Amino acid sequence: MPHGRLFSLANHYDRGEPRLGQSAPARGCKHGWMEETAAAAYLFFVNRAIDGMLAIVGELGDERACARPGLPGANSPYVILHHCLAVLDYWGGHVVAGRDVHRDRESEFRASGPVSQLISAAAAAKRQFAEDLKTADPASPLRRPPLASTWIGPVPVTQEHALLHILEDLAQHHGQAELTRDMLLARRED
Repeated sequence: MPHGRLFSLANHYDRGEPRLGQSAPARGCKHGWMEETAAAAYLFFVNRAIDGMLAIVGELGDERACARPGLPGANSPYVILHHCLAVLDYWGGHVVAGRDVHRDRESEFRASGPVSQLISAAAAAKRQFAEDLKTADPASPLRRPPLASTWIGPVPVTQEHALLHILEDLAQHHGQAELTRDMLLARRED
């Protein structure tokens, strides 16, 4: 598999059986920069985190999805998901795919609105990220530097690093959204 370091675990998915609830693609089928099964596995986990956060804001409804728990610096589930959609667009579109993306990171943390608007934005972001992923070449340098970021530590140098960062960030924020939901629901029950 070309550029397989990031997706070496994807070999687990390339045994010919259906995986992750989908039918198996033809063996050896290429999908852009890696085998289709590896791209599907990566996208499955990205979408799983986004879909999990969508379920949370949907469960909470407009008012509670925009509420913040009583902790210093805490964000609402709406803000968390809105930020994650910006991560997909910026890191996937700008840094990996090389699209021109203008990010206002500070405004991400002031976002609020109807859940239906966020659901529509998430559907569009997922479609765009799937297209951006098709252009990725993990071993290649970043197409654009991550300037609109609060990255701490050595700056990622390959698209592989950026793709791992996306998955890391979405998984962390999915957990954060789950805990935030639980705190908001517990507060309501008191």
